[in-house]
Amino acid sequence: MAAQNSQGIQHLLDAEKEASKIVSQARDYRAGKIKDARTEASKEIEALKAQMDSKFKEFEQTHSGDSTTSQSTLDKSTAEQLAALKTSFEQNSSTVIAQLLERVVQVKPVTHKNFVKA
Repeated sequence: MAAQNSQGIQHLLDAEKEASKIVSQARDYRAGKIKDARTEASKEIEALKAQMDSKFKEFEQTHSGDSTTSQSTLDKSTAEQLAALKTSFEQNSSTVIAQLLERVVQVKPVTHKNFVKA
């Protein structure tokens, strides 16, 4: 009976060792999968970063342009606005001067409502 107990205990110890090996293999497999996933994610991040950098450089090249073209566009716009202001001034200056003179010349002497005769 002692041999049977010893043999049963030995069988349990062997099963425990085998279970331990299986758990260890599963941990190693999981660690490998995590490492592979990190490597894959890192590659995807680098690819996305390179793609975004190329898009940014392309955007920068198309929108930065030459400073002389920007300056000439700005100068043209400024000249157009100045011409519009000058035209408006020439059209309205006589009317405004007449209105100002009319207001200055029209004097209606009235006493202030708080004035008290002494």
